[in-house]
Amino acid sequence: MAFPDAGRLGRAMEALAIPLGALLGSMVLFGLFVAMLGKNPLEVYGLMFQGAFGSSFAWQNSLVRAAPLILTALCVALPAQAGLMIIGAEGALVLGGLAAAVAGHALGGLPPFMVKLAMAGFAILAGGVWISLAGGLRQYRGVNETISSLLLTYIAIALFNHLVEGVLRDPGSLNKPATYPIGEANMLGSFFGFDVHWGLGFGIVFCVAMYVMVKHTTLGFSLRIVGGNARAARLAGLPVSKLVLAACFLGGGAAGLAGMAEVAAVHGAANASLIAGYGYTGILAAFIARQNPLAILPVAVLLGGISASGGMLQRRLDMPDATVLVLQGMAFMLVLAAETLYGRFRIFEPKPVEEKYDREVTVGTVVAMEKDAMHNLALTTVASSRQSR
Repeated sequence: MAFPDAGRLGRAMEALAIPLGALLGSMVLFGLFVAMLGKNPLEVYGLMFQGAFGSSFAWQNSLVRAAPLILTALCVALPAQAGLMIIGAEGALVLGGLAAAVAGHALGGLPPFMVKLAMAGFAILAGGVWISLAGGLRQYRGVNETISSLLLTYIAIALFNHLVEGVLRDPGSLNKPATYPIGEANMLGSFFGFDVHWGLGFGIVFCVAMYVMVKHTTLGFSLRIVGGNARAARLAGLPVSKLVLAACFLGGGAAGLAGMAEVAAVHGAANASLIAGYGYTGILAAFIARQNPLAILPVAVLLGGISASGGMLQRRLDMPDATVLVLQGMAFMLVLAAETLYGRFRIFEPKPVEEKYDREVTVGTVVAMEKDAMHNLALTTVASSRQSR
């Protein structure tokens, strides 16, 4: 007999141990890489930790970089619940930021709270519709969603550049083309007094809400059925196409909201700084987190810290700040390779455990049976001796 939660505990340990092993492996490879460059790996890792989490300023810098990663990771994790591999969060982010910037400038005469709500709504709509295109192509035309979402990202970036440098350009933005500013009153403030913008709060709320939806609602259960076996879901009467499009819209909406937060809290307008690679790093965050919305939070903070530490390496060791991208690339490759290891380690499988109560009952039953047998034997012996007399 096995403990009822032994299987769940084993799967949880496996989901934690394998990604951690992949990350440790990537750190070893990155250490060899920097050693080939003539640097001390231990010194490099020490400076990376100092630049990411060594002070309150470092923590704030890491959290600022983690905020968009949380939302772009959801753009991968939510469609994955329905069995789709979407990697187009970068396109949804830039279009969401562009929509937010246009809405913020156009509605500048309204109260700031209403303007911010409109910016968020248009950003979610733009990102959600854009990612839904990839889901629709998959469902209705059989186009691979991974390829289509990646190609849609390039189209979104080209469209963004065309509009920002064209009809939507502010004539006052000379050296760096940008849209008209949204205004100081429409900027997002700090998150509960910290030097971190409200994009982090949006990400935390979105992750918690999506975890509850996926794990504890009928909609989430339906999404997981579709992701497990779409044919069985159709036979069960589930609206597969609508569920797939809903998952894509939610994921794209999360990435679009990340673009809105970058515009309304960092840049004040839509410009080329929005194309910072947050959508691509979000793919890595989602894979390390195993598409779990809650696990995305610590993973995004870790990756944000790694990204923030590049400046420290540049200042102290004269290394390019893009060196940390090598570590992220190694981690991504090993995490992908580690996907083949799930289910291969017997240590994570539940083992049968005989409960003490059952053992005591079994022993007691055997003892009672022995006593009955001895008693019956004694009665038989007495009866035989009387008959012989």
